[in-house]
Amino acid sequence: MRHVNLSKQHPTAYKSVMALSQEADEAVARAGLEPRLGELVKIRVSQLNGCAFCLRMHTRDAIAKGETSDRLAVVAAWWESQYFTEQEQSALALAEEVTRLSVPERGEWDNGSLNDEQVSAISWLAIAMNAWNRIAVRSHYPVAP
Repeated sequence: MRHVNLSKQHPTAYKSVMALSQEADEAVARAGLEPRLGELVKIRVSQLNGCAFCLRMHTRDAIAKGETSDRLAVVAAWWESQYFTEQEQSALALAEEVTRLSVPERGEWDNGSLNDEQVSAISWLAIAMNAWNRIAVRSHYPVAP
């Protein structure tokens, strides 16, 4: 299978996704959500999409923002651990719903711990991260030690 670096072939489209991603990050901050939570959402979405490039990048970013190795080790099974707050659990469940596009909507994340602005911010963050995962996987970005 032939891989094409999408960012090099269509740099304007790539820059548009970059702008979307930056706006989603800013929406998370404006909504009063912790930067570490944003990284957890990016990591979980990347796990679901199988994007090694984004997993490595956002794991490093999460560590730089103070995330612990224990929490990172269990984020793939967040619902089974006691490491995450109610708000973090809601955000991760919402990000999974956005990524998987479950129909009908499950709404398991809707426990009142996220306000409307935060729901929108996490949704946009997951949408942007899904775009990045698809760009990285489709472009076959190298991930080597």
